[in-house]
Amino acid sequence: MKVYLIRHGETEGNREKRYIGKTDEPLTKEGKRELEKQTGIQAETIFVSPLKRCRQTAEILFPHQPVRILEELAECDFGTFENKNWKELSGDPAYQAWIDSNGALPFPQGEDPVEFRARCCRGFERGLAQCFREETGSAAFVVHGGTIMSILERYGVPRKDFYQWHVKNGQGYELEVEASLWTPFSREIHQIKPLLYTVTAQ
Repeated sequence: MKVYLIRHGETEGNREKRYIGKTDEPLTKEGKRELEKQTGIQAETIFVSPLKRCRQTAEILFPHQPVRILEELAECDFGTFENKNWKELSGDPAYQAWIDSNGALPFPQGEDPVEFRARCCRGFERGLAQCFREETGSAAFVVHGGTIMSILERYGVPRKDFYQWHVKNGQGYELEVEASLWTPFSREIHQIKPLLYTVTAQ
């Protein structure tokens, strides 16, 4: 099965390099225009995060197609860092401690990164299970950067660090999920490549 992992388009918070997790902000006009230039992706089933920026992205990339919202695919709750950028957090001891931990510490009053990544993977597995039951040939997950990184860190082969799977707004990855490699005992995705919108999905 062909699977697309697509990060939502640009928001104002993204433009200002802010930690945007649970903040439910819309796409910018520029973000919408960039998405409208993208062509070629076709998918039978569309899964989205419940947040507005992902729903708007799906509406542009897959017009007139119904979407399935998976709550588990929402971005991380950044707690007291939410909607702030590194300049505004500079000098905050909690932020410095988080940086020193290489992002391993829980966000103050927010989500634990380990729990966040596990949540994203549960949502991805739930979506794929639906596709397998329905014998879907292709699916798109229109989600967040952190969601994509969580999924590929867990299942991508060859193995890479969480941050090595980073993608820009409106970009993502094209995957091939083979049933023989996706079992209750071993779940791996070997065929992963950057998503090229100018190439029509077959």
